[in-house]
Amino acid sequence: MPRSGPVAKRILKPDPIYNSKLVTRFINKVMMDGKKTIAQNLVYQAFKQIEEQSKKNPLTVFETAVANVAPKMEVKPKRIGGASYQIPVEVRGDRREALAIRWIIESARKRTNKEYKTFDLKLAAELIDASEGQGNAIKKKEDTIKSAEANKAFSHFRF
Repeated sequence: MPRSGPVAKRILKPDPIYNSKLVTRFINKVMMDGKKTIAQNLVYQAFKQIEEQSKKNPLTVFETAVANVAPKMEVKPKRIGGASYQIPVEVRGDRREALAIRWIIESARKRTNKEYKTFDLKLAAELIDASEGQGNAIKKKEDTIKSAEANKAFSHFRF
């Protein structure tokens, strides 16, 4: 955090094929070691797999998957009188998308199956599952919401 005021938010250019800023954010999160073209190819191959498997528009499947995985509540630790409490907090817009994207990619990378050997196949399968309300990313969201529900008693300590 700089001392000279808030950080200016960078404006992303929409991706070349689907003209979507959300897809650009997703590609940037998939990217490793600055290899953006490889990340783009992986995401676009996953979108082709989605189109072949589900016979639906891959952009709508992707958007519904991100919307389904985005959490409404999360817990943040706060130290009060020597004890740390997990306080439930509502998640705001950009962070919701960021968490959803992170969880989808994380669960796609963890997938191990004989039929999903490459990352693009794993990503396509995870996006299809998430759009249908299944998969590890959805489980992560539900666990986060359960944790927030369980700690509702500490909501009066809110920031």
